[in-house]
Amino acid sequence: MSEQVPRRRLAAILATDVVGYSRMMQADEAETLATLKARRAKILQPLVARYHGRIVKLMGDGALIEFVSAVEAVQCAVDLQQEMAAANDGLPEDRQVLLRIGINLGDVMVEGSDLYGDGVNIAARLESLADPGGVFISRTVVNHVRGKVKLEFEDLGDKQLKNIAEPVRAYRIVLGRPVVPARSALMVPDKPSIAVLPFQNMSGDPEQDYFADGIVEEIITALSRMR
Repeated sequence: MSEQVPRRRLAAILATDVVGYSRMMQADEAETLATLKARRAKILQPLVARYHGRIVKLMGDGALIEFVSAVEAVQCAVDLQQEMAAANDGLPEDRQVLLRIGINLGDVMVEGSDLYGDGVNIAARLESLADPGGVFISRTVVNHVRGKVKLEFEDLGDKQLKNIAEPVRAYRIVLGRPVVPARSALMVPDKPSIAVLPFQNMSGDPEQDYFADGIVEEIITALSRMR
């Protein structure tokens, strides 16, 4: 019996997560979860629906979203950052929900409702490079949206992304000045601390990278519950 060949399709992939999520969970777990759920229900989900996207999966503080159009993916990302900024207005800096967003247009493999491949991985890597409140996109996205959206793009040059063989040309969507998280959140405490360093994916399968990242978040969250 022959193995089923994975289906493929071209998709615009938007990856996003919350800046400083572990710190916010440590400060107030219940409020952080409530705020994140409310932002998803009132801002993220309506915007994804407006721009005909599909939420592939939610991962703790992160989300992976698929669009059939690069233009709609970019417009959704810009609106998402603007509406999140509006929702943060008046909140203390250490309680503001700041997103990083990365977008890539590429070929993806489809298995059930999930997506895999470099098309997804590049979006996730661009998201990890993005400024708080910013949107980083690949050159393939710029090539498809230039002249179709009233936005400026800052060329950041070629970036060597983790587990991606070839450098990727990255661009920043010009939305205004980057948002800087509260300085107080970066202060070193006057008592012993535990640092959880990034885990390395030893499986050789780049698709498992997000599991390693998720384990780090889970450990930090668990440690935050201990006095």
